[in-house]
Amino acid sequence: VDTVRWGIVGPGRIADKVVRDLPLVEGAVATAVASRSAERAAAFAARHEIPRTHDSYRALIDDPDVDVVYIATPHPQHRAVALAALRAGKAVLVEKAFTVTPEATREIAALATQTGVFAMEAMWTRFQPAVVRMRELIADGAVGEVRSVQVDLGVRNPLDPNDRFVAPELGGG
Repeated sequence: VDTVRWGIVGPGRIADKVVRDLPLVEGAVATAVASRSAERAAAFAARHEIPRTHDSYRALIDDPDVDVVYIATPHPQHRAVALAALRAGKAVLVEKAFTVTPEATREIAALATQTGVFAMEAMWTRFQPAVVRMRELIADGAVGEVRSVQVDLGVRNPLDPNDRFVAPELGGG
């Protein structure tokens, strides 16, 4: 298996969880982290034994030792970082919500197609064993013709009125 060197953009709470799982993926190595704050990048790197830090997203995208950029910034920044990474030839894994507008999503998808560079939303449920098995059963015709699917996922978090999840300017609401 080849080594895939990951750069983390946005060292927040979700990135903290994702980076802890990278050692479980054969060939995956956390190589660099970027934050608008050099101190936050350094603290995240120290916690996760990541060898390189950057105090700008552009510097991480330009890092020749990064193959894939995991984008875990607040939602309104996803579009700009994803487009810059794709233009630099870096694959992107973009945290949910992928973007804040359908137009931004289409723009990223179009650029990924045009450049032939991988882009994906970090939708982990797609890879859960139960979901994988369900897709196999559907493909094999074991459940008959699927006419409709409705799925809900709920997460109960304490509501902090200052959290980005409820701040419209940060893509929450």
